[in-house]
Order: sequence, then structure tokens, then C-alpha cells
Amino acid sequence: MSTPLIEIYTKFGCGYCTRAKALFDAKGVAYEEYDVTMGGPKKAEMLERVPHARTVPQIFIDNAAIGGCDDLVALDRAGKLDPLLGL
Repeated sequence: MSTPLIEIYTKFGCGYCTRAKALFDAKGVAYEEYDVTMGGPKKAEMLERVPHARTVPQIFIDNAAIGGCDDLVALDRAGKLDPLLGL
């Protein structure tokens, strides 16, 4: 099974972003982090991918929008995250 592409849009000082990254770190999976603190092209890209997004983190696994930290934790608690991560 191939390693999924994990992308996370974050802002500096965001506790939810830190928690989401810690969960990925605990599972030993790599992710691409895009800092949108100052806006810019990555912020525009995030809004293009999730037009209703108003908060960070915004998490994608293999281009599927997962949502934020609470959504990620809920997937993990339900036992549905590991299969998405190829674990």
C-alpha cells in the first residue's frame, strides 16, 4: 500500500494545529504543512479546496478533505483513521 499524501494547513500559535500534528507524529506518518498565518497563495489554495473553511487546521488525506482537528480525532476514535493512513 502506498503512503498517503497528508496535507495540513496551519497558523502560528494554533493549539488545534499542534494537536493534529502531534497525532500524525504519534502515528509516525509524514505530512506536508502549509503555514497560512500571513495569508498568501497557500491560504488562497486552502479556500479553493474548502470554500467554507474559516478555521485551521484544514486537513487533507489523499486530496480528501478531512476537516479540522476535532474531525481528525473523531476519525481516530472511530478506528477509521489508521486505514486512511495505510497503518
